[in-house]
Amino acid sequence: MAYSNFTFADLTQRFQLSIEEQHDLFSDTPSVPISAWLHETLQETLALALAINTEKVRSELLIAPILVELRKQTGRTTSLFSGVDFSVDQSQGLNGICDYIIAQSPQQFFISAPILMIFEAKNENIKGGFPQCIAAMVAAQRFNEREQYQIPMIYGVVTTGTNWRFLQLETHIVRIDNREYYIDNIEKIMGILTSITGVPK
Repeated sequence: MAYSNFTFADLTQRFQLSIEEQHDLFSDTPSVPISAWLHETLQETLALALAINTEKVRSELLIAPILVELRKQTGRTTSLFSGVDFSVDQSQGLNGICDYIIAQSPQQFFISAPILMIFEAKNENIKGGFPQCIAAMVAAQRFNEREQYQIPMIYGVVTTGTNWRFLQLETHIVRIDNREYYIDNIEKIMGILTSITGVPK
């Protein structure tokens, strides 16, 4: 088994997770201005990504620049990993490739704890990406604990690049935000991302 093979039923049975869907997690989170660089980049890449409309190009042209901006907003105190193997416990199916990982460490040569966010990139079907993202969040939780970092909350994001849904994992409770955020409100998305990394406003 791997992250991509999990279903909601697998997650609730194997890891005793409770899935909660009726939460407005970030409505009060303030927006954060983006840099001129990201504004100009998205102006150039958005129409191109929508025209080509593959998961790979959405990831490269939309998601990656936003996460590079996030790293800049954090003063490069976070690390960003893309398309890396994140195998934590193969016996439990917690193995496979993660699209993007954000860790609270400037170390960029290897993944180090604590991991804050797991990103799952999808072409169109956001809901279909939830189980895979949650499984990787469980792995991140266990990775942090193994490295003796007690992080109360692991966050997940399932995104098409234009549409963004956020998740929280606290102990055995998964909360899925009932709001979907869109790239035309990129300052709100950046506000949520920076709030997760603990950047002061």
